[in-house]
Amino acid sequence: MTGQEPRSSRAVVVGGGLAGVTTALRLADAGLDVTLLEGRPRLGGLAFSFRRGELSVDNGQHVFLRCCTGYRWFLDRVGGTGLAPLQERLDVPVLDVGRARGPRLGRLRRTGLPVPLHLAGGLAAYPHLSLAEKAGVARAALALGRLDPADPALDGVDFATWLRRHGQSRRTVEALWDLVGVATLNATAPNASMALAAMVFKTGLLSEPGAADIGWAAVPLGELHDTLARKALESAGVRIHTRTRVASLTRTEDGRWAVGTDGERFEADTVVLAVPQGEAHGLLPDGAIDNPGRLLDLTDSPILNVHVVYDRKVLRRPFFAALGSPVQWVFDRTATSGLQGGGQYLALSQSAAQDEIDLPVAELRGRYLPELEKLLPATRGAGVRDFFVTRERTATFAPAPGVGRLRPGAHTRAPGLHLAGAWTATGWPATMEGAVRSGFSAADAALHALGRPHEHPLQEAA
Repeated sequence: MTGQEPRSSRAVVVGGGLAGVTTALRLADAGLDVTLLEGRPRLGGLAFSFRRGELSVDNGQHVFLRCCTGYRWFLDRVGGTGLAPLQERLDVPVLDVGRARGPRLGRLRRTGLPVPLHLAGGLAAYPHLSLAEKAGVARAALALGRLDPADPALDGVDFATWLRRHGQSRRTVEALWDLVGVATLNATAPNASMALAAMVFKTGLLSEPGAADIGWAAVPLGELHDTLARKALESAGVRIHTRTRVASLTRTEDGRWAVGTDGERFEADTVVLAVPQGEAHGLLPDGAIDNPGRLLDLTDSPILNVHVVYDRKVLRRPFFAALGSPVQWVFDRTATSGLQGGGQYLALSQSAAQDEIDLPVAELRGRYLPELEKLLPATRGAGVRDFFVTRERTATFAPAPGVGRLRPGAHTRAPGLHLAGAWTATGWPATMEGAVRSGFSAADAALHALGRPHEHPLQEAA
């Protein structure tokens, strides 16, 4: 390296979720001496796995899209790309059990044609909308394609209002817009910022033909986000301290940072807080950001996951989405979990679950097992070997209208202190992609402040 070396190149990253791991990898790759502190006994944040008897269980079903170039960089960087394959082409089975004439299966698919023709054939064949509703979807999609998701005016409008203005029926919202939007935004259309909705649909459906192709882990998430991430960090020279909760962040006499934990003190030139917004608020020094109370106004939105293990195979597809039922998305987790004995393990991912997140397991069992019998007739004669739920009450920030003005950027007014996390101003909703991109932004800010030349990992893809 030419030129004068920085006075110091020591960094501390607080938080071992995807944002923190990404930040640490980027800083270490740029030559910094990096320490990563995580309060939990593992890495991975809210996308993790745990053991339940013979099963390896993901706390929730996490998917990504081909347009998630940040998360795909992360997978490649930790050596996990082959363990999280993408569909060759978007294909989503959608089963409607709300029809008086009985259940009906449709599919949301794309072709290899250019945008927007890549979706035209799939929309024309989609049986859950009328011809008039399909024509209305096409007109709304064209209008959506003309929007700029970064326009601050869009952040003050809710998605449902915009859809009504563009002639979308209640059925169209249910069978298409919310089918996708609830899963990606963790909110129904009336509770979602139009800016974030525009970003999701414009990027995922209207940027390039393959943008919305779906990928998911073929192994437990912990193998990707903890085991492989830990190996990548250690190979890059990052020192990892788990079960280490940060209690204080102060300035030293020589202008560096001191990060205090219960039993140790770490000094650094650069600190990145890659923790939830409430925790960041408690650690930020006075004056670090404008109106720090806005972090506490970033409320949370829960996700409920219902896990059912049957004694036989009841689903032939890897996943499907449901209409006319409280069930949203169902995934086959049998192979991933390591289930033995010829049964099948299904995971139901229920986003925007404010009304159900605190219900007792017995009540959820009484609600969802009969719904699965409506959706999957093969379950009617099957035995239930296990039924349990996982609850993430703070799964994402609530993407409500106006949320954009609450999300801070990576920079703070305190020299050498930066922020990361899916809740920061990434332009994305709270997804794995948003978390990784926040790590890029925080690392960029830190390296720029230190005078370190660097290249953004998505420069070619941008």
